[in-house]
Amino acid sequence: MIKFVKYLVQSLLIYFFFIVGKFLGIRLSRKFFSLVFSKLGPFFRSNKIVKKNLEIFSSNFSDKEKNKIIKKMWENYGKTFIEYMYLKKLRESKFNVVVKGENNLLYIKKNRKPVIFVSGHFANFELMSMEITKKDIKLATIYRPLNNIFLNPLMEFLRKKYVCNNQIKKGINGVRKAIEYLKKDYSIALMIDQRVSEGAKINLFNKSALTTTLPAQLSIKFDLDIVPVFIERTEDDNFIIEFFEPINNKKFKDKISLSQALNKQLEKMITRNPYQWIWTHNRWK
Repeated sequence: MIKFVKYLVQSLLIYFFFIVGKFLGIRLSRKFFSLVFSKLGPFFRSNKIVKKNLEIFSSNFSDKEKNKIIKKMWENYGKTFIEYMYLKKLRESKFNVVVKGENNLLYIKKNRKPVIFVSGHFANFELMSMEITKKDIKLATIYRPLNNIFLNPLMEFLRKKYVCNNQIKKGINGVRKAIEYLKKDYSIALMIDQRVSEGAKINLFNKSALTTTLPAQLSIKFDLDIVPVFIERTEDDNFIIEFFEPINNKKFKDKISLSQALNKQLEKMITRNPYQWIWTHNRWK
């Protein structure tokens, strides 16, 4: 009952913020919510996790640099939060996203063979699947449903309508669903930066972290390339999405060594722009 009331109060507050964001327009709401999140974020319980994660990332950082990363992260978090109300606008815009490595996407489309797209929670992470589907590549996206039962239906609706129509809930049933999509020549997209209880312990920044091996397993089982994707928000709130060279599973002896290579890719992305990765995940629990 307590959890029910908690989720209800949270959802009412968030729905109110969404209404405010729609009233303000995308530019003003980005500024407003980046300010709100940067001010309130340090008081959230997850801020302890952020500080712990940053210490693992680099113990050599000064407090000033760590505080800068934390502030920038919360600012980006606030912008990404309110951009859910503007997914339609982001999808229809032809100028807000610069795509690097587009030749890799065009090859996938031309070759008509599925791949596994992997990324992390950088900038507005929803844009990865959105941009892939805008290129008319058949895609299904694996996602983790929100715990809040009052908010999750809205998130699922928005993702299906504006990001990717084929949404797969994370879990055992989700794996079966992903395999069904692969057999129909759909590519699969998923985030690999969250802790998973069913994962393998693989190093991330020289410390063992439970890591999903699903991309590696699917890649090996169906002989599919894995395409890492990096998303970055620019100063003017446009985005750069980079599709890297495909990774061939035949270069690795097993799913663990392939998963370790993917973690290395993730490390490079985080290091490239630590200000826009969501550090609130309890990655090294």
